[in-house]
Amino acid sequence: MSKRSTAAFHWFLPTASDGRSLTVGTHGTHGSAAGSEHVPEGGADRFRAPSMSYLGQIARAAEHQGFDGILTPTGTWCEDAWLVTAALVRETTRLKFLVAFRPGFISPTLTAQMAATFQRLSHGRLLLNVVTGGERDEQARFGDHLSKEERYARTAEFLTVLRGSWSGEPFDFSGAYYDVRGATVAAPPDPVPRVYFGGSSEAAGPVAARHVDTYLTWGEPPALVAEKIGRMRKLAAEEGRTLRFGIRFHVVTRDTPAEAWAAAERLLDRLDPAHVAQVQNVLGASESTGQARMRALHEDFRGSWARRDLEIHPNLWAGVGLLRGGAGTALVGSHEEVADRIEEYADLGIEEFILSGFPHLEEAYWVGEGVLPLLRHRGIAAPLAAAG
Repeated sequence: MSKRSTAAFHWFLPTASDGRSLTVGTHGTHGSAAGSEHVPEGGADRFRAPSMSYLGQIARAAEHQGFDGILTPTGTWCEDAWLVTAALVRETTRLKFLVAFRPGFISPTLTAQMAATFQRLSHGRLLLNVVTGGERDEQARFGDHLSKEERYARTAEFLTVLRGSWSGEPFDFSGAYYDVRGATVAAPPDPVPRVYFGGSSEAAGPVAARHVDTYLTWGEPPALVAEKIGRMRKLAAEEGRTLRFGIRFHVVTRDTPAEAWAAAERLLDRLDPAHVAQVQNVLGASESTGQARMRALHEDFRGSWARRDLEIHPNLWAGVGLLRGGAGTALVGSHEEVADRIEEYADLGIEEFILSGFPHLEEAYWVGEGVLPLLRHRGIAAPLAAAG
């Protein structure tokens, strides 16, 4: 067996909000302070606004702990990812910024220009996360009324024009969604930003196979992830290409398993079934196949309300998805246990891990000081000196 290369580890920038509880703030449902009515007075749980001061603390913490990059989300309830990360370039020295954006809302040639500028000003620290979009209402807010299949077809054309604009030669393209003549930028970005992309539907697979560098999945049990990797490898091989694979997890890690599980349970303190039902009604209307897969992971719990039904694989907990859209699972356990689970996914072929925790500032230190050193010792993460 060939020697496994080291994986990249990224943190997450909570540009919608942050807090010590899942009932404070949101990402992927509604409103920056949604759920705050469930937090009683006198507790430590408080809505943390995504100020530049606070986001700067998180970015510096991630860099200090040796994370390779940080994902910045996109959506109505988030601050704009391009503007926030451009401001944070001066707050950091080597941290890469994985900027999420929706291709249907911006010209591909303008995106190519923005990315090239970002690369020059940041000295090569931009990564691009292309989000096709799976929420009908969210798309409509921006004037986009295409069907899901049409959105993926448009994404394929967008990425064709984007890469053509970086080629160093004037690029012509005429398709169903874009018609450009002489698309180019002042100077090609150096290096060309890696393109990340996630999508679990049948329409998403061919787009990733033909156009992207890293295919992303939300955290599912290993058997489901292995199945998805196998399918995507086959599609990429048919295009004469290979893909990197990344996965998105929340993390709750402590010195002992008992402490970790207590911290995870605390995230669901004062869990209100009516609030869960309200959130799940919103998420159930999503057109996203990935979101449907996330909801299925905690279906047994919603039928029984037995906390044991939220651990769907050793140390894999589906509790986050009860109140949050998007990534709905967390790795929960001692530092050693979390490192074991990460190694299990690395053995499947995952080469990039995008991690987060609540709140994101404090949890960056728990993961950075407790888990990453173990992964470096095992050769799964790069040595700290190499990282920074």
